[in-house]
Amino acid sequence: MKITYDEFLKLARDPSVPEEQLLKYCRVVRHTGAFDIQFQVKPELVEMTEIDEEFENALQIGNWASRIRRYWRFKEAMKDHPERPMLISEGDSWFQFPIIIDDVIDHLSEHYNIYSLGAAGDTAQNMVYGPDRARRREYLSALYDYKDKVSGFLFSAAGNDIIGEDPDTGVAVLFDILQDFNGDINDVDGHINRAAFDEKLAFLKGAYERVISDIRGVSELQNMPVFVHGYDYVFPYKWQGDTRDPLHAAKDEWLGEPLSDRNIPSVLGRKIISAMLDELYAMLDGLAAADANVIVVDCRGAMPNLTDWVDEIHGTSDGFAKVAGRFKMAIDQALVAHGAMT
Repeated sequence: MKITYDEFLKLARDPSVPEEQLLKYCRVVRHTGAFDIQFQVKPELVEMTEIDEEFENALQIGNWASRIRRYWRFKEAMKDHPERPMLISEGDSWFQFPIIIDDVIDHLSEHYNIYSLGAAGDTAQNMVYGPDRARRREYLSALYDYKDKVSGFLFSAAGNDIIGEDPDTGVAVLFDILQDFNGDINDVDGHINRAAFDEKLAFLKGAYERVISDIRGVSELQNMPVFVHGYDYVFPYKWQGDTRDPLHAAKDEWLGEPLSDRNIPSVLGRKIISAMLDELYAMLDGLAAADANVIVVDCRGAMPNLTDWVDEIHGTSDGFAKVAGRFKMAIDQALVAHGAMT
């Protein structure tokens, strides 16, 4: 039985409606770019006018539905669980994977009241410097609004900037970073374009420094814990025994295609990307050394099995639960030290 588009939007806005029920009326759009996850309303189940269709195309139901549902869940949690620490999160699809996966914030929301600003497909470039004024440095407005209540800030960026897809070109970032296979299966450094990668890393360092500087510029937030991470070691497609077939992306969407283009075997590809992530962590550790209240959550090895990953760069719901466990340990330790938890 069909429902009207207005009825569908009411379901999408209602945080009490299970996401499985909402997904029944949608299909996932494959290969929509970057970490972005988009959905289309099924016309056989939802009655839509021409105006409805135009509105739906502009709406991009994935990020919109997840953000608004999370917002109302946050408001309800603040009323129902005032004893919980309140956190603010900003980030990419590890923090906001619409509807089909329980991401890191979904799992952490069982323990904290989290005001989530994340959006699948977002980049450090856009979060900090982007042209969209409504999204640029959105975290700062939220932190200022809740400066007397917030106990910590969670930030997830760099994914698209290093192992994702350039939002301007639609091309995997690794195409610019990888060198052609030189025949040495053990040569990690020889397959990294140092100039291209160092430029990315330097940009990210500046972006993170800007975020930290923004936060410390608010007197009430000068000592607030800021939690960052550098992702986990990935399994490029096609890995031995690989049966991953994601609804939302091609099997080799972000890693497998550029590795294949450079004739790099996936085993070496994993070593190369792991080395790049290690350098990202080293950069973040440097920021933490300069500010004792910047806390690096080390997610490396949190998802050690191929079955922990739904695609090349995202965990399954169970996989992300393991990552959330790392975050919870770090958050609880920091909040106890700051007197925000007992």
